[in-house]
This record gives sequence, C-alpha cells and structure tokens, in this order.
Amino acid sequence: MGGALLIVLTVALQPVTDVRDCSNYGGSGNASVFSDENWDLIYPLLLLAWLSAVVTEQLLPITWNGRKGGLIVARATLAVMVALVASCCAGVQLLGLCH
Repeated sequence: MGGALLIVLTVALQPVTDVRDCSNYGGSGNASVFSDENWDLIYPLLLLAWLSAVVTEQLLPITWNGRKGGLIVARATLAVMVALVASCCAGVQLLGLCH
C-alpha cells in the first residue's frame, strides 16, 4: 500500500525525468527534480519511512500468524528487499538526476 502511495505521489509531483529538462542543464551546480525544492528532503524521508514501515510490519507477530518459520523469513526478506531496491534504485536515481 505504501509503495502504491509513493508511486501516486511521484506521478503527482511530476519530477524531471530527463537530464536535459533540469534547470541547470549545461551549467554547473545543483538543481531539484521537483518544482518545489523542499521535496528534495521530504521525498527521501518518505522513502525511509516506507522502508521502516515494511520492516516493522515484518516484525509484528500478526504477520507470522499460521505460517511456518521458513515461510516467515522468506516473505520478510522478499518484502524488505523489494522495498529497499525500489527506494534505492528508483528514488535515489530520481533525486540524483539533476545533481
């Protein structure tokens, strides 16, 4: 659910997706991929909060209900890895586009 909300937020913010569209293209310095520079701080914090929520969810006893130990570990590892890869590959790559 959190991943879907982050995707909707990213689409709604309409970030720059091509280096040529950056406001500092052809020059030096840092620019934001968002129209509001505050999102350069808020967006990574949201990615971190999402990753923390996924880890916390995997640690809750209700998540283990009716599952065997190996399945719990496999599910938790897969969930955390998907969230980590999505945060690092998509989020960090997007934020570093204009820097």
